[in-house]
Amino acid sequence: MSEPTREEVNQTKGPALLEIGASWCGFCQAIQPQLMAMLARYPDVRHFKIEDGKGRPLGRSFGVKLWPTLVFMRDGRVVRQVVRPSDAEIGAGFADLACE
Repeated sequence: MSEPTREEVNQTKGPALLEIGASWCGFCQAIQPQLMAMLARYPDVRHFKIEDGKGRPLGRSFGVKLWPTLVFMRDGRVVRQVVRPSDAEIGAGFADLACE
């Protein structure tokens, strides 16, 4: 799947999670168990795994400077954005999506 544009992301309906990072990033790899568990608990959340790096505009459009950055969105609107999140911050982001 190709990377969506910011316009496409902004037009996404319902709850969505943008996981912005790099496949080789140790911090990104470390959150995978918690992230996958939460995605299993919230099957309605659309998940976009965005490979970031030089020349990748989507991450820049969200001001990404460190990986992983998780952007929790509902109907194209940012609900919460966290950088190098703890398990608690991941859980809070999913809870925010469930409350909307």
